[in-house]
Amino acid sequence: MNVYDFDNTIYDGDSTVDFYIFCLKRRKVIALQIPLVCIAFIRYKLGRITKTRFKEIFYRFLKDIPDIDLYLAEFWNLHIKNIKPWYLKMKKEDDVLISASPFFLIQVAANILKIKYVIASNVNKHNGRTSGENCYNIEKVKRFQEVFFESIPDNFYSDSLSDAPMAKISTKAFLVKGDEFYEWPSRKS
Repeated sequence: MNVYDFDNTIYDGDSTVDFYIFCLKRRKVIALQIPLVCIAFIRYKLGRITKTRFKEIFYRFLKDIPDIDLYLAEFWNLHIKNIKPWYLKMKKEDDVLISASPFFLIQVAANILKIKYVIASNVNKHNGRTSGENCYNIEKVKRFQEVFFESIPDNFYSDSLSDAPMAKISTKAFLVKGDEFYEWPSRKS
């Protein structure tokens, strides 16, 4: 099985940021939350709140979206073109997407791409509340093992060295830079 990080790996960009901007353009009221998000970001960078808590504050904008499913459909109608061509050529039926982005966002893209396995952060699409930790770093390994037990990925692809724990458990791992990928630097330690 091949496992892929989503943002900046097979998706050209950050889907969460793109979705936020998409929503902000349609619902200007979301802009009222920007000061709160900025303060939360500073607190996160200073180590006063966790990444999961910061993201929960960020996702509060979802409360201002009247028909989230319609917004998701419209967003992916415009942004599915951001899936990188190299991935579309390699895509297999048993691929796994694993992402720190919200499940509700990645799942819609996976449905369009006919990918049945998605592991991502559990964020309520109506209010932004999270359940569990942000699906990031070692949390990706924990979540992967909850679904696939003792299985290990044949190949793992990511743009971020923060995914080293997933690279370490994979038979082969690749670091993605733009439209190219290279063998993962060192997976020993």
